[in-house]
Amino acid sequence: MAAIKHRRTALERVEKFISDTYFTDCNLRGRLFGDRCPLASLSYFQTPRRIPYEEAVVQEFGPAQVGQSFGPTWETCWFKVELSIPSAWAGREVHFVWESDGEGMVWRDAQPVQGLTKEGEKTSYILTRSLKESEPHSLTLYVELACNGLFGAGKGSMIAPPDPDRRVTLSKAELVVFNRDVYELLVDLEILLDMAQLLGEENQRSFQALYTANQMVNVCDVMDPSTFPATRDLAAAIFSQRNGESQHTVHAMGHCHIDSAWLWPYEETIRKCARSWVTVVQLMEHNPELTFACSQAQQFEWVRRSYPGLYARIQDFVAKGQFIPVGGTWVEMDGNLPSGESMVRQFLQGQRFFQEQFGRICSEFWLPDTFGYSAQLPQLMHGCGIQRFLTQKLSWNLVNSFPHHTFFWEGIDGSQVLTHFPPGDSYGMHGRVEEVLKTVKNNKDKGRVNHSAFLFGFGDGGGGPTQKMLDRMKRMSDTDGLPRVQISTPDQLFSVLEKESSQLCTWVGELFLELHNGTYTTQAQIKKGNRECEQILHDVEVLSTLAVAQDKEFQYPASQLQQLWRLLLLNQFHDVLPGSCIQLVVEDALQYYTEIRRVGAQLQEKAVESMCRDLLQPEEGSTQSTLVLNTLSWERTEVISRPGPNGKETLALVTVPSMGYALVQEPLVPPQLVKVYEGEDGSITMENGVISVCMDTMGHLISLRLMDFERESIANGCANQFALFDDVPLYWDAWDVMDYHLETRKPVTTMLKPLEVTLAGGLRGSVRFSLKVGKSSTLTQEIILDAMCPYLRFQTQVEWKEAHKFLKVEFPVNVRSTSATYEIQFGHLQRPTHWNTSWDWARFEVWAHKWLDLSEHGFGVALLNNCKYGASVHRNILSLSLLRAPKSPDSTADIGLHQFTYAVMPHQGSFQEAGVIQQAYSLNFPLHVVPASCAPCPAWSAFSVSSPAIVLETVKQAEDRPEAVVVRLYEAHGSTVTAWLQTSLPVKKAMLCDLLERPVGWGLSLEKQGLRLSFTPFRVLSVLLVLSC
Repeated sequence: MAAIKHRRTALERVEKFISDTYFTDCNLRGRLFGDRCPLASLSYFQTPRRIPYEEAVVQEFGPAQVGQSFGPTWETCWFKVELSIPSAWAGREVHFVWESDGEGMVWRDAQPVQGLTKEGEKTSYILTRSLKESEPHSLTLYVELACNGLFGAGKGSMIAPPDPDRRVTLSKAELVVFNRDVYELLVDLEILLDMAQLLGEENQRSFQALYTANQMVNVCDVMDPSTFPATRDLAAAIFSQRNGESQHTVHAMGHCHIDSAWLWPYEETIRKCARSWVTVVQLMEHNPELTFACSQAQQFEWVRRSYPGLYARIQDFVAKGQFIPVGGTWVEMDGNLPSGESMVRQFLQGQRFFQEQFGRICSEFWLPDTFGYSAQLPQLMHGCGIQRFLTQKLSWNLVNSFPHHTFFWEGIDGSQVLTHFPPGDSYGMHGRVEEVLKTVKNNKDKGRVNHSAFLFGFGDGGGGPTQKMLDRMKRMSDTDGLPRVQISTPDQLFSVLEKESSQLCTWVGELFLELHNGTYTTQAQIKKGNRECEQILHDVEVLSTLAVAQDKEFQYPASQLQQLWRLLLLNQFHDVLPGSCIQLVVEDALQYYTEIRRVGAQLQEKAVESMCRDLLQPEEGSTQSTLVLNTLSWERTEVISRPGPNGKETLALVTVPSMGYALVQEPLVPPQLVKVYEGEDGSITMENGVISVCMDTMGHLISLRLMDFERESIANGCANQFALFDDVPLYWDAWDVMDYHLETRKPVTTMLKPLEVTLAGGLRGSVRFSLKVGKSSTLTQEIILDAMCPYLRFQTQVEWKEAHKFLKVEFPVNVRSTSATYEIQFGHLQRPTHWNTSWDWARFEVWAHKWLDLSEHGFGVALLNNCKYGASVHRNILSLSLLRAPKSPDSTADIGLHQFTYAVMPHQGSFQEAGVIQQAYSLNFPLHVVPASCAPCPAWSAFSVSSPAIVLETVKQAEDRPEAVVVRLYEAHGSTVTAWLQTSLPVKKAMLCDLLERPVGWGLSLEKQGLRLSFTPFRVLSVLLVLSC
């Protein structure tokens, strides 16, 4: 009989035949499982700790049963599962089925063997594929059950704060016979049904698939397995009809994005890695074609330490080319906020780990889920042996659709990397027909390239690929009407893209995500901890390197520094540093920063003691002087605070050479002292010979002038204006600030304490005032002007108690420019100050590091900060984002006491000529002040650079050569320049090296003036200096 002609009824007939909801008493789905058998015994014990297997199995277990609930959240239950397989099941495939709301791990013979997560479609463990008489029929398994789901335990919604009292229910635990032939038929019919529905009525292949599926239902008698082979033959006839040569190729790779912390703490991530990766390894045992791309060296290290047996299996599959390390970084870090040096260390720690553990470094940078990408990343990739980049996050853009999926990305220095965005706009595909069709249809570079990535596997909370995903794609490997789907590797994909790259377009500058721009500000304490710890580790390395040069007995603290760097790099994960994580993670992160501060302070002290031992021991009866150390690469003249003779802090003006120290006995006298004037109207004026500022009673700047340049900086007589905005995003609370928040601006106008003088002048003048902010928050600010200082400092303290509010400070200035400049890693970039296009206004909130600047020819104003990242410049208003108050996923986010400093710096000429870059560094890297003896000692400088365009960013011991030092410099002005690096260290050999500290090219000649180095705009150079013993 001819096939039925009504399309809808045919489609629905096939749907119901494989439905897990309808007609399961008589359809094919209802025959997936055969006989069932209860467990022989089930017992458990519960613990609040995450304990190892060896400790768990010796505990006292009590009875448990199916239907029972366990908890609360974050607890762990260990189940002892005793089972006995009926001998009547000989020759059958037998599964242990386990369904619960928690995340489980099956242990067998003291080894993890299978992750069990209902949300990740992994609810069974295969005991045997064909039960043999020789196999044990009775055995004992253990199931480790975490009382949280794949995405934590949000109360009411995924990103809500965790429900502390959530219980997980064990809904199923039994043995079943699994009918593999039924399963294969179900996958056949699913693919055919999807082809019929998705290829469209204009496509004859849609009807071929539909009629074949309909005929399969006719042929298949679900009660008679002898009809199954003929039924499968019908499907095979469709799947074996091949594609033409021009068909697009989809490169499928197993993938399992695991957030190192997010809606669960770091400790739970260790188990997520094990649950996910052991499942991948099990799949590889039976699917030798499976490949799996896996990033984040930190996660490999966690598994190496906690699951050595699993790690050994992973190493075997890495050697076979199936389990593929990618990314090259310690974690998948935030792409905006880490400093340039932190990004280098992400690669340095990651690539060295992969080289040591697997004998190779990664050739692809892998960052699929990060909230934007710095324009300096292409150069850093190149320097770390990487010229390929994969992400997909820009598919989340709220306003503009990014115009490419495969293109060259060019950074601010001109470096280019081949970049690919999987066109399916996901890193967690399930191997469905719909997804492979979208991969081709959505591809914006069709015709330029004919290959795309397809990352399949459950992700974010782990999970990874499943057997069903693989089986779906096997049927689509080369089937007419569908893209060609091949299991592939990152290298295979990028290799063919490189061959097809002649017509690719180039994108220049940052990859800005038009979403999640609240993450530049959320969780201010984490932002502050990051900036401060970057500064601490910088200083420890500089001081320790100089100590080695001064004292041959001093041991450079390489292993301790590696531990501290790895803690800092871990906290730069893209849901931690951005602040989009739960309270438990915030607590862990702040604890790590505390550890870095504590150990870092000890290491600094040891280095200074070793380097300056003779100067730190006051002679008997002598008066003390002060040792001042400078870890930056230019001479600094600044006001410091030091202990006075009566124990009180006193001020002194000092000059300290670049990367060195000076012994200060008699402080300098400035050309002009700070003067403070009080007006009759309550206003106060301060001036220091460089700048003059006048403030009203609420702390607003009503005037700010350069004293040698009669030009008012402040527009409308009101800068340092605090403003509060309503901050209720559409969904992603901690992540997003929406454009419409700008319509809710309310100036802060309630004064608690009017402006008053706190230091009346001399080396320093300062004033203080307090404001009420919002309903119940308070802000106290001290505005400080130091002698000879070109900027005005604002030391700010906020007791923050708001909800869904956004606090900013604004500086309207008398400057007109269509673009503003923002510091990024190892350089800067311009962004528009207007909203002409959708691309412009989508950047209503952007990020910067230590400074931003608005300049016209000959004059400008810069805004500096010591721990803030969110900013904007619209028209002539410079705005710094200070605090947010989201309630998900951490209901306590940012509530509490905050202390931070920002500064305003008017300047003549360009920001480059005015030294804005150096002043921002100085604000962030305070001079070190140490009590010392009065013994005469000349100032000493270890390093200096001849050009102000060059910043010597890093001085550290080389990773593999204790007798060598690595110095890292970059061009900061955006200019082509030759500079001399001078050093007083005993250098016998110098050579350029890459960011992984591998020598590059020929050695550098050591000349009288030092080392001659050539820079192009924003170029980063690393130099290896071998010291004389």
